Amino acid sequence: MIRRNILKGLLDHLQQPEITVITGPRQVGKTTLMHEMAGKLTGDGMPVLFLHLDNEADCIVLSSQALLIARIREVCGDQKAFVFIDEIQLKENAGLFMKGLYDMQLPVKFILSGSGSMELRASIQESMAGRKRMFEVMPVSFFEFADFRSGYKHAGHLDSFLMNDFPGALALLNEYLNFGGYPRVIMAGTIHEKMDVINEIYQSYMTRDIQLLLKGHGPEVYGRMMSLLAAQTGGMINLSTLSNETRAAQATIQKYLWFAERTWFLKMIPPLHGNKIKEITKSPVVYFVDHGMRNFAIRMFGNIHNHRDHGFVFQNLVCTMLLDTLQRHIYDLHFWRTTNKAEVDFVIERYENPLPVEVKYSSLQKPEITRSLRSFIDHYNPTDAWVVNLTHSGKMVLGSTTVHFIPFFRLEAYLEDIRTEPERLFRVSEKEVVYRLMQPPQAGRLKKKSLYSRGTGLTDN
Repeated sequence: MIRRNILKGLLDHLQQPEITVITGPRQVGKTTLMHEMAGKLTGDGMPVLFLHLDNEADCIVLSSQALLIARIREVCGDQKAFVFIDEIQLKENAGLFMKGLYDMQLPVKFILSGSGSMELRASIQESMAGRKRMFEVMPVSFFEFADFRSGYKHAGHLDSFLMNDFPGALALLNEYLNFGGYPRVIMAGTIHEKMDVINEIYQSYMTRDIQLLLKGHGPEVYGRMMSLLAAQTGGMINLSTLSNETRAAQATIQKYLWFAERTWFLKMIPPLHGNKIKEITKSPVVYFVDHGMRNFAIRMFGNIHNHRDHGFVFQNLVCTMLLDTLQRHIYDLHFWRTTNKAEVDFVIERYENPLPVEVKYSSLQKPEITRSLRSFIDHYNPTDAWVVNLTHSGKMVLGSTTVHFIPFFRLEAYLEDIRTEPERLFRVSEKEVVYRLMQPPQAGRLKKKSLYSRGTGLTDN
């Protein structure tokens, strides 16, 4: 079984009164996570009721609040119960149904899972405000995949293992970039089995999620749009071109893009908005939530065969890594591009100290900084910049900016530091505020502080 990092957060939230809601694309392992949670509770002697809305008998139980409460008491007695409801999107008015149960203040902890339905998320957000916490489960990450493939022999120090076995690390990266992170695809034993599985997932997405949203209209246009976007991963969206190629109105394309993002198929990264008049500030760039689905959309699943294709998907990989960290926190992800063709792949917008991230699918032998990255540094004067590549680890100083060269297998440690930075900055700011209250006013502003200057434990070799 593939171990998912999100499981710890889910188990911790079992002790909170709010409803736990697990969402995400189809077939990424939400039901498996729920069974793991239920198994842990059962092992601890806690009463558990597991219901599935694909099951006719369970649907009857869930047809009314009274029937559900009666079933909970029948199975769990008067003890605090943990009730799991899988595929909650199949329940009509699910948000209002669960809100009513929560407001009864029953001795019950509810854990729900649902996928593929924008209506479900809208219902939950509106009806269950203040009563739930959402957990998004995405396809298996590269680090989860590498841990699984190495038999968890190097759990806790995976980056050191990959650094010492670079051919092995590159082989794992190549497999992941080709086939993606859907658990059933990873577990399939042959390429033919993997192709059958990804085809089933893709068709299920198109026939269940998209057909429902489009109400039978335009699935062929939607499919053509996905193929066109997959072929230009990391490129800016051109509505006019998409409209011409799909023979659909621009308004239709905009609606379909909105559907694609809300159903966890792709992610649009907006440009960085600054005061520089030469920055391009309108068109987003597009990336895919799963590399395997992206490759399947252009019939390259398992068959990325040249450096250019690997480069696009490697950039997509870094994007998903960044989003996985940032989507749960206060920072936003952007790209930067000017009319003079200067561009930086990603910019993490944090306070007044942006962090540019360049992605290079190459084995750098020495520190190299592109003209575009230099241009960004000249414009924004960040304290730090990242260059994510295949092999090179080190750093160099450019003016007041420290440029960190990060092999892809060490990126997780840097992302963890980003994840914990807001809490550390809050503590630092709090101390400075208290100190300033005790001091006479001074002109000027606080200096920017490097993310790596506060004893975080990250070092470059």
